[in-house]
Amino acid sequence: MATDYDAPRKNEDDSESIEALKERVPDKLSGSVDVEDSDNPSGFELPGADLSDLELDVVVLPPQEDEFTCMSCFLVKHRSQLDHEDNAGPICIDCAA
Repeated sequence: MATDYDAPRKNEDDSESIEALKERVPDKLSGSVDVEDSDNPSGFELPGADLSDLELDVVVLPPQEDEFTCMSCFLVKHRSQLDHEDNAGPICIDCAA
């Protein structure tokens, strides 16, 4: 049986009035604005802000046995990404293409 996906659907929920829907939707002009950004709880940062007092904790791992550093793009790649080695050193598949 073919289904017409463009046809309007009728449910028992369609019987709600416009007034009931307006009560469920918050008023955009109510004046309550959520200023707190969950991704940036410390506030808004402007480009070029002074971040010298910020401390970063970064753990640097030594090169693993199954990794190499491409001498063309200088990225650390897995051995499966090795294309060839030349006089400069190992070259990855992406740089060899």
